[in-house]
Amino acid sequence: MNGRIATLMVHTSPLDQPGIGDAGGMNIYVLESAQRMAAMGVEVDIFTRRTENKSPDIIEISKGVRVRYFECGHGNLTKEQLPVHIVGLSKEFMRIIKDENYDAIHSHYWISGKVAMPVAAQLGIPLVHTMHTMARVKNLNLAEGETPEPMIRVQGETQVAAAAQALIANTDAEAASLVSLYDACPDTVHVVNPGVDLYTFTPGFGRKAAREHIGTPSDRFVVTFVGRIQPHKGPEVLIRAAAELVKHSPHMRPKLIVNIIGGASGANTEEVERLKELATWLGIDDVVHFAPPVPRADLVHWYRAADLVAVPSYSESFGLVALEAQACGTPVIATAVGGLRTAVADGISGVLVDGHDPKAWSSVIARLLQEPQRRVLLSMGAIEHASHFGWDATARETLDIYDEVITQNNATAKIAGQ
Repeated sequence: MNGRIATLMVHTSPLDQPGIGDAGGMNIYVLESAQRMAAMGVEVDIFTRRTENKSPDIIEISKGVRVRYFECGHGNLTKEQLPVHIVGLSKEFMRIIKDENYDAIHSHYWISGKVAMPVAAQLGIPLVHTMHTMARVKNLNLAEGETPEPMIRVQGETQVAAAAQALIANTDAEAASLVSLYDACPDTVHVVNPGVDLYTFTPGFGRKAAREHIGTPSDRFVVTFVGRIQPHKGPEVLIRAAAELVKHSPHMRPKLIVNIIGGASGANTEEVERLKELATWLGIDDVVHFAPPVPRADLVHWYRAADLVAVPSYSESFGLVALEAQACGTPVIATAVGGLRTAVADGISGVLVDGHDPKAWSSVIARLLQEPQRRVLLSMGAIEHASHFGWDATARETLDIYDEVITQNNATAKIAGQ
């Protein structure tokens, strides 16, 4: 198709560094798919709220892709403060796009969906929505001590699911959750797997070269976590698993490095310090190394340098970290939840673990570290598995959905005008 799409992601900019604040896989998803769609002839404007006064109104990312900032009107608000400003955000979004002739609006995350709903209705153009994460799913899988998602989010997601002409789910499991937990019409739910940049995330020159690049000894066992530092992502599970491992296999202690790469998430700015204190209390602060989020070009080296990448999330709509690591040839240990069941081929590209018991995680990690031949086989399987998930396919399938809803919308408008 040829046309113009208004993509809306209110609570975080596609240009924000993943792994800090509210930026994560969704930021990568939106930017990567937009660039691939633009290469196929579709113009994509990504609308997000301005958080810095110095930001220009429009930034051209590449040919056919622009980031457009609009005012929230209340300064630099946190994600948690945004819901009460949805009406104002909708009015501002409407003011900007009402005369611009977009063919469809694609909103990402529930707040954006709520902002987009009245605008799409007033302009008579179709609304496509991607949830990315869902409150009801998260609340069924909370980490210990984690605060449940508020009812205003549950209600908002339910309203968006009913209003959208198309809902894009990352996996079959997410599609099933939309239907069973939100009463979404099955005919409006489509499954489009996210992708991985197969040109950037590659095995490269191997583990030894990667370790030289980041300054890690070549004779160590390295297990790495990448992501926002929040309870729901499960970094504490990996830290406690490491403590169990060195307790039962003390000879592994001088050989083991556990990397925790990421920044504080949202309003929870103290989580990194809490985990550092936990590592000290468990007596493994010599084993666990914390690092801030790194640019994606450098992240490749951290993936390649690891023997294993751990994704111990409590729920995950897909799990781009798992896919990126596998594309680099690194096997993944992940929780057997949500989209991770699709992102990781259990026993082929990595291992899925039921639950979050540190002892169980310790057992799986120890066994894999002590079986180098199996890790080689998993590495080969990881590269092959990841090769099936490219952003070009994500973009093509998304464009097919745009085509479908635009055609339906035009037919409905024609009938109404008769």
